[in-house]
Amino acid sequence: MTITTTMIKVGIADLKTAKAPNMLKTSGLGSCVGVVVYETSQKIAGLAHVMLPDSTVSKRETNNAMKYADTALDILLKELQEHGAKKYALRAKMAGGAHMFSFRSDNKMLRIGDRNVEAVRNILARYSIPILAEDVGGNKGRTIEFNIETSMLEIRTVNAGTTII
Repeated sequence: MTITTTMIKVGIADLKTAKAPNMLKTSGLGSCVGVVVYETSQKIAGLAHVMLPDSTVSKRETNNAMKYADTALDILLKELQEHGAKKYALRAKMAGGAHMFSFRSDNKMLRIGDRNVEAVRNILARYSIPILAEDVGGNKGRTIEFNIETSMLEIRTVNAGTTII
C-alpha cells in the first residue's frame, strides 16, 4: 500500500485544515504570523497565515476574515472541531512576526509583527490552547511546513537556515 503525502499550500490571509499524511505550508511570513493548531490523536491540523492582529480597527471593509488574527483563529478552530478535533486536546505552534522594516519611531502601531504575535498569543490563551513552540520576531522572513504526522514545524529562512520545532 502506497501512502501519498500532499503538501497543502496556504496563501497570505488564508487558512486550511488537513489530516495526516498531508502537510501544510505557507511562505512569505515577514510581519505575518503562521499559526498551526493541531490535535495529535486525530492527526488533524490547521494553518492560518495572519496578516493583521485585529479586524475591528480596519478602516476599510474587507470580506476576508482570514486576514486578521481574531477572525481567522475563530474560523480555524471551528473548522478543526467540525472535522473531529477535540477542543481540549488542541495545541499550537507559530512562527513569523518579524520586523521587516526599520522605523525610527517607537510607535506600536508600526510594529505589526509584535502586534500579530501578541494577538495570536492572547486569542490562543482565551481558548486555553497552549503554544508548545514558537519562532517569532527578529528581522528575517520565514517559510514554514507542518508535518501533521509528527507534529514538527520546519522553519526555513534565507540566511539563517532551517529550524525544526
